[in-house]
Amino acid sequence: MTTPSTENDIELLAHLMRRAGFGSTYSELKKMSQNSYEKNVSILVNPKETDWMGDYLVRRFDQEASGMINAPGSARRWIYRMITSDTPLREKMTLFWHGIFATGVPKVINGRVLSDQIDMIRSVGLSRLDDILLHLAKDPAMLVWLDNQENHKDAVNENWGRELLELFSMGVGNYSEDDVKQCAKAFTGWTIGNAEYMMVRAKRDSDWPYGRIAYHFKFDEDDHDTGKKKFLGTHGDWDGGDIIQLICKKESTARFISRQMYHFFVEDEVPVPSWNEIPPKDPEAIEFLTRIYFESDHSISIMLTELFNSNFFKSKIKSHTKVKGPAEFAVGVMKLSGEFEIPSRDMIPIYRQIGWMGQELNNPPSVEGWHEGTEWIDTGALIERVNFASERIGSPKSHGITKLVGDIEAYLDGDTNPSKSLEACLLHMGIVHLSEKTHNALLEYIKSIEPGTKRLKDLIRMIGSTKEYQLS
Repeated sequence: MTTPSTENDIELLAHLMRRAGFGSTYSELKKMSQNSYEKNVSILVNPKETDWMGDYLVRRFDQEASGMINAPGSARRWIYRMITSDTPLREKMTLFWHGIFATGVPKVINGRVLSDQIDMIRSVGLSRLDDILLHLAKDPAMLVWLDNQENHKDAVNENWGRELLELFSMGVGNYSEDDVKQCAKAFTGWTIGNAEYMMVRAKRDSDWPYGRIAYHFKFDEDDHDTGKKKFLGTHGDWDGGDIIQLICKKESTARFISRQMYHFFVEDEVPVPSWNEIPPKDPEAIEFLTRIYFESDHSISIMLTELFNSNFFKSKIKSHTKVKGPAEFAVGVMKLSGEFEIPSRDMIPIYRQIGWMGQELNNPPSVEGWHEGTEWIDTGALIERVNFASERIGSPKSHGITKLVGDIEAYLDGDTNPSKSLEACLLHMGIVHLSEKTHNALLEYIKSIEPGTKRLKDLIRMIGSTKEYQLS
């Protein structure tokens, strides 16, 4: 059964797709509006397997992105997927966790291993937090990144144990230094199974003919500390899996993850290191999400369902409370331009431009990941963003823009009124909200241009370059 759509329904869906995906055009939103808002939320958070462009096409047209001998190749493969996937929330959640579980090339030095981590996050990123953290603890890229292959029962390395507590679950101030030590002991023996082979392989490195070889996980029982441990006030013969379960039962973990979700999907918060001193912008929303976390047995998909259906999320429909991250922004522009439905080495400069905007995928600035929100925007980054949108939308290869202009012309049906042309462009670009100042400036600009296809293309390019388009 379908539900008759209204413009208000479509506007709410546009808001949802900006936050839960990478934006949608008016024609895409019209199709979605045949289902209720709640049904669309359910489809997003319970994605079916998708037929994205496929590795076979990447291998044919961008071999380096397929072989993944380096981090840029791995990142490009992911960008293709973000652009072409019909399960956008799965990719958006992968981006969400990548910002938290920040893992980078300087230590890992293997594009395949980094890509495998992204694939792992994609596969479990909407499941229970317990399962996500368990997969992360066994992930070879993370093992190398935080030195757990150097964590031995007779020589404990605390890096992974500390960051698991501080950055991935509970947050500063909710555990003791002894908890860090006991946590690290529980993860001794969680290591790399083919490290020696990979060291030899590195001397003869090649991605041909089948792509680069990856590390794999191994549990070394002989190197595991089997002694009794006291962790977060509990005593037992805990191993790494037990530690994760104990962490996920804590209210501090529920609040930490809830605030991360709110920060990413609803409204920009202050950087994570300030959370102990500065309270959440919406304490009631954090309380709500924390309750859902426990009621759902730590289910991320159920938390997201409740978040997207909440009044505090819907109330931001016309607000500019979030700055789009560089990858999010660039992917949205490229989806609109329609340039990369087939892989191309033209993606190489695109990947670099995203990095110049401040977010080089697979290469976070530190274990803390990126500081987001308004910190994405400085003078240099803003110029890069504006130029990127203008160039991509204005490119002759942008057949997506050609189709969009055709839809707008059909919608206008010969009406050349400048105000109506502007409103039609804002509508078809996914219901873009402009400030009065920006709206009036664009209106004055298009009054000086002769009606026709060129005016509409110029207008779309100008909208893509506005400050409001940088926001979500």
